Amino acid sequence: MEHPDYPEFRLKLPGDGPTAYGRLLAELGNNGSLKFLVRQGSPVSASEWPGLSDYTRRQRTELRADGTLADAPDNPSRYWLATRDIECNSASAAASLVIGYSVSGPEAWRDAAGHPLSDYLTPSWRAPRKSWLVRGSNVSGRDLVRRIWLGEGLASLSGAHLPPLDEQDPTKSSLRRYVEDGYESTASYSQKRGLVDDLHAFLTQMRVGDTLATLSEGQLFLGQITGEAQQTDSPGGLTNLRRTVSWQRQGHPYNELPEELQQKLSVQHDVVDLTSVADSLAALGAPAPVTDEEVPPAPTKDLALAPVTDELASDLLVHDRAWLDEVRELLWDERQLVLYGPPGTGKTYLAMKLAEHFGGGAEQVKLVQFHPSYAYEDFFEGFRPVEDPETREVAFRLTAGPLRELADLASRDGNKHIPHFLIIDEINRANLAKVFGELYFLLEYRRKTVRLTYSGDDFALPPNLFVIGTMNTADRSIALVDAAMRRRFAFIELSPRTEPTRGLLARWLEREGKDHEPARLLDTLNDRLADPDFAIGPSYLMKPGVYRTGGLERTWRTKILPLLDEYHYGEGIDVEDRYGLDALRKAQG
Repeated sequence: MEHPDYPEFRLKLPGDGPTAYGRLLAELGNNGSLKFLVRQGSPVSASEWPGLSDYTRRQRTELRADGTLADAPDNPSRYWLATRDIECNSASAAASLVIGYSVSGPEAWRDAAGHPLSDYLTPSWRAPRKSWLVRGSNVSGRDLVRRIWLGEGLASLSGAHLPPLDEQDPTKSSLRRYVEDGYESTASYSQKRGLVDDLHAFLTQMRVGDTLATLSEGQLFLGQITGEAQQTDSPGGLTNLRRTVSWQRQGHPYNELPEELQQKLSVQHDVVDLTSVADSLAALGAPAPVTDEEVPPAPTKDLALAPVTDELASDLLVHDRAWLDEVRELLWDERQLVLYGPPGTGKTYLAMKLAEHFGGGAEQVKLVQFHPSYAYEDFFEGFRPVEDPETREVAFRLTAGPLRELADLASRDGNKHIPHFLIIDEINRANLAKVFGELYFLLEYRRKTVRLTYSGDDFALPPNLFVIGTMNTADRSIALVDAAMRRRFAFIELSPRTEPTRGLLARWLEREGKDHEPARLLDTLNDRLADPDFAIGPSYLMKPGVYRTGGLERTWRTKILPLLDEYHYGEGIDVEDRYGLDALRKAQG
């Protein structure tokens, strides 16, 4: 018997294929799920892919043998047609039968509006205790937290146009119908979608015993839900959806809250799931999260950058440790900095070494190279063509970029005290506004969240994610970074004319036991250049090939003089005569 409370559902076959139709049945299958009926006339893929269960393979074979699945007249090699209704143990079993590989039925079957079957099903499991934020400080211009909630022991949502609810734990699909009926002409599609999410969390997902938080006048108040959701009359419909709450009287100043908690509290929804920061709430006096068994709490570790050591200074040939201490302090205060200077000054090498030292290893370091065609979709997330490993069908799927991947890694439990570093090589080669998008805001406001363009997630940069960029000042084909980026990054110059780069080659030659002539030649060369942005860095002369027979002359001719040709392009200057080895040696006497 078809279930009277559910509509007809559809499943479009891969590769722009035809659409199958089906209905939920009222009876339960062998696995405890509602049975599902695949409609007569529905197409079924003739292909079977690895991962398809043995049961479904046997079922398809039997249905072919008895004529239930017949060749499709227009494309028999790709599709069969159901000659009668087919009863399956569950929606997932029906979807696997139709598509030919294992798939989640509640997500695959969709109603006529494109909403998944899962929206119609009551959640069967949730965490034993969750934590929530419900906003009440600005409901139609009124601060209900101070006026009503704390004094009367409740929390509420406004549902002025919501019709009477006839379900105890309404599904998201049911709430969508209620909202469409009540707010048809009074709310936009986006407002209605957000209201459905808030109502579903408040009415269905919350449970007695959950922790509740709210904000008012710069204070965070905590409480515990003590009653089920109720719909009642209230003036103007401002508080007609209510739960009783036992509130703590003492608030906590917002500015003193942990950074990760401030990030979650900045999410712009009326109801926000705070379970991921339940430990931070517990530290403020909220009930601790419930676990299935008693597990001793993990020792708390604070985020910190590894201290500068004599070994690090020696390895990098930085003779003044104070310079490294300043870099560490800038990273800690700003969370992002740029190393800039002419070519050959070791910007990328230094960035990698500093990141590996301060982060505790190479595992926490990711490097990306910016270029003119680099975009937000490459850097953070976007839709990319992806081949399904089972069906071999290619579809556009939302794919994380290097920043999203590193941010997700840094924000995992157990990683939050470990610094993670993203190194952006040649940061000024890309269109920075195009690459960073809304993330520009987060570089300056680390304690806030933004709504992401593609996924729609509320995202914050974790406090343990640090960014080091490098910038070549000698490339005339690119513009310098804009003022917005300069405000968000600390800038550290690496120049052959200033320490720690000045004298670096001499210190390296001393350590390697080599003659100091290359260092003297490089200093003489840079003294002849009028523009410090075009000075030549020491790394050109810190390679083994330079010190083989004829190596210095070869490097000078093929690496250094071509750079100076570009510098003097169109000026009619004989670069060899001014900057060649013979000229420089002659100048030194």
